[in-house]
Amino acid sequence: MTRDDGLEGKVAVISGGASGIGRALAVAYARAGAHSVVGYYPGDPHDAGDTVAAVEAAGGRCVAVELDVRSHEQTERFAQAAVEAFGRLDIAVAAAGVLRRQALAEMTDGAWDDMLAVDLGGVLRIFRSCAAHMAQGGSMVATSSIAGGVYGWEEHSHYAAAKAGVLGLCRSLAVELAPRGIRVNAVIPGLIESPQSLDEVNSLGPQGLREAGNIIPAGRVGTVDEAARVIRFLTSDDAAYVTGQSVIVDGGLTVRWPS
Repeated sequence: MTRDDGLEGKVAVISGGASGIGRALAVAYARAGAHSVVGYYPGDPHDAGDTVAAVEAAGGRCVAVELDVRSHEQTERFAQAAVEAFGRLDIAVAAAGVLRRQALAEMTDGAWDDMLAVDLGGVLRIFRSCAAHMAQGGSMVATSSIAGGVYGWEEHSHYAAAKAGVLGLCRSLAVELAPRGIRVNAVIPGLIESPQSLDEVNSLGPQGLREAGNIIPAGRVGTVDEAARVIRFLTSDDAAYVTGQSVIVDGGLTVRWPS
């Protein structure tokens, strides 16, 4: 059966593609008939080769490219890799990010600057590099977070500030790129079980996630596949009239009346 969401044959670049939502998204695109170029950071303990293998098992094609989103030169090469490998670039997803716990009293300028360079500046650099190669009708999505995108989070002010900034960036680029038919949206994941959220030092860890499930209306935390499918929808023709939006994927957490 032929899909009618317009993704078949499209090419997506995904930063942060070695694990988590990025890896799940590459597989989701493969199932939709799209190909991907995934960026991975050399210091990441997760193997981008596993993403390539998962994509191929799902019937797609995938290329893994070393990427530091703090570098303009590397995001330029990343975008160009899609054109060289597949002859086109239709979708850009900025999913690379870092998470560090840091109290205000201990916050250094270096810690602040590095967080924003990755989690906010990295989105800008990915989108700027990819926009130059996109034809009419392209689509971009950035991953924000419920921390900063909706709520505050103690000892994570630099992370929350970056994720809040992602929303303003996406709204503004949605307006700027609309004449070219390029749509720009953001996804705000809530509590999603991922390598990042399972980090006991910088995030909730396994026990914290289990406890959090008790206060979420859906009764559990989300999966990376559930977040990835929302991104896939936003970059498909099914969302052709959706731009400048921030879609919350949280199992109802942000609409629950405090008890």
